[in-house]
Amino acid sequence: MALSPVPAPGRPTGPPVGHTPGRPTGHRTGVTAGAPPPRAVRPVDLPSVHDALLCVALPALAVSAGHGQLTGEGPEGVYAAGRRILSRCVLRVAGREPLALQGRMAAADRAVFLGALRAPGDLGPDPGLTVERTRSADGSERITLRSAAARPLRLPVEIALGSDLADLGAVASGRPGPELTASVHGTGLRWTGEGGRSVTVTADPPPMDALAAAGVLRWEAELAPGGTFTVRLRVRDGAPGRPAGSQGGAGRPGGHVLAEALAEGDDPRPGQLLRTSVEDLRALLQRDPAHPTGVHLAAGVPWRCGPVTAEALWAARMALPLGTRLAATTLRALGRSQLSGGSEAGRIPGPLRDAGPHLPPHCTGIEATLAFPVVLAEARRWGLPTADLEELLPTAERCLEWLRRTAGTSGLVPDPGTAGPWRAETQAHAHRAAQLGADLLGACGRPGGEALLEAAGAMREQFRREFWLDDPAGGRPAAALGPDGRTWPQLGGWAAHLLDTGLLGGGRLAQGLLDRAEAEQVARLLGTPALDSGWGLRSLGAKEPGYNPFGHRAGAVRVHETAVAVAGVAALGHEKEAASLLRGLLDAAESFAYRLPEMYAGEQRTAGGRPVPHPAACRPAAVAAAGALHALLALAGVRPDAPGRSVSTHPLRSAPLGAIRFSGLVVAGEPFAVRVGRLGLGMVEEAAEGLQLGV
Repeated sequence: MALSPVPAPGRPTGPPVGHTPGRPTGHRTGVTAGAPPPRAVRPVDLPSVHDALLCVALPALAVSAGHGQLTGEGPEGVYAAGRRILSRCVLRVAGREPLALQGRMAAADRAVFLGALRAPGDLGPDPGLTVERTRSADGSERITLRSAAARPLRLPVEIALGSDLADLGAVASGRPGPELTASVHGTGLRWTGEGGRSVTVTADPPPMDALAAAGVLRWEAELAPGGTFTVRLRVRDGAPGRPAGSQGGAGRPGGHVLAEALAEGDDPRPGQLLRTSVEDLRALLQRDPAHPTGVHLAAGVPWRCGPVTAEALWAARMALPLGTRLAATTLRALGRSQLSGGSEAGRIPGPLRDAGPHLPPHCTGIEATLAFPVVLAEARRWGLPTADLEELLPTAERCLEWLRRTAGTSGLVPDPGTAGPWRAETQAHAHRAAQLGADLLGACGRPGGEALLEAAGAMREQFRREFWLDDPAGGRPAAALGPDGRTWPQLGGWAAHLLDTGLLGGGRLAQGLLDRAEAEQVARLLGTPALDSGWGLRSLGAKEPGYNPFGHRAGAVRVHETAVAVAGVAALGHEKEAASLLRGLLDAAESFAYRLPEMYAGEQRTAGGRPVPHPAACRPAAVAAAGALHALLALAGVRPDAPGRSVSTHPLRSAPLGAIRFSGLVVAGEPFAVRVGRLGLGMVEEAAEGLQLGV
């Protein structure tokens, strides 16, 4: 069982809203159509976790406030497989709680809290006792008291514990239920809930006293001058002897799923961001209980840890420089849900989510179908093993047949159903899938590639006719077309996907929906102050109707969209815009202690300001962590072709962060390292034997 997904505000799920049948006809020049009236959606108030310390090693998760005490308030607690197994863990020394001084993440799965206490008899302001607590995602904790007093101390120490075994959804909605009654069990306490599920906390050293009714363990700590006293707690979920978060065959993924990539250079921040992002990706790995050998990324913690999603696939694509295993297992997991009969045969179902303030409430339901062949094709370029390719290719073929059938002769793909609307972002995904899918089928000796290339050509013609809006400033792409031919011209970060064409053989990028002049115009627009907030790319321009800096598709900065923009703009040679977006993302990462949330407010950057957190954002999030990797590697522009036994680099010639070296990457199954000098020249320093190197 995985942590249950909880819908966030502005992200409704449910059946698609019906639309009037029809097809968009005719090309317009910037005509704005009125958006359909928004459907009333009951607000979902999630407890904010933007300032919490989240220790993650799915399916285990610990949510702590900066002071380190688990009070049971809001989402605080230790969770295993979507249930809060420990809601309270409050430390008191001599009847007082330590004064909180600092709480920080030591790793993705571990947090450290420092506090202080004045020792009995202290006359001055200096505390004689310090308290250090180290808490892990599974709830295990080490608590150490250190004495700086000049004389021996004997102090009562107590820890108050509680468990409600509440479901994460109930905690999120503020209805966790009462705490359970504890019983003394061995060297600690035990709670038993409905269905016989139990939780046990054991302590080392054993407490001198255990009060089940109050849920309290007590010790008498003896500290010599300069001495220490340490208590270790261990939380066990379920049957005795089973660690918290274990699921039998569906526990923490083992083996080498993601490589240990490193970055070092003139600016130390890319190294810190890359290290934290790789740690977060590893922490977000989880198994499917029904298929214990399958591993995929959770979309984000704490609210989106359910079944595999399209976002997990996008993240696996951006993480291909860390190896192809994650892409293969994610593709395999999504492929199991592919529909096999009727007119929808070949489609991979996905959740219907809010597409922004100007579009009907439920869209974006076919992302996984269009992403599947793209990720498989690019994984092959990075060195996907032949056995994985042969296993996954039939699923990709069915996705491509669905795409060819759905686009038909019109050249456009509606989203989510046959009645539209037609989103520009979806057309970018569909065109990329057709281009890379045709390349994949041809390379594997399978038929259908020519039909896909013809479909891609029809998409380009139809897109330029229906979506490109001419104006005196050089034009812009429309966001969507309605069933009656109406145009939504609002410009936002979604346009970055028009520049993400995908990787072909020999380090070539596929042809895009836009011609060269249109693509360069989009690159320039992405670099304007209306879209570049100074912290990253806004999902909707600041001058557009409906702009909301906290709207996840209405103005907030979405990290993965900024990363896609950095790579796409850099590939076009617009290094000034790419560097600005990359620096903004890096500056924001520094403010978030290098653990980027999935999104944050699109408020304009000001001198001395900091990015404003989004109250309901997941942190860590798969697409944010992988997006950081994707954006940083745009500095080197690594383009592999493992089947063609070659790899090339296309670095940013302006070297906006100075000299930088990436190591621990994986190309063709072997370690890969590349250096970019201060003059923007790239040099491959380590690669698989026999790879032809190019710049």
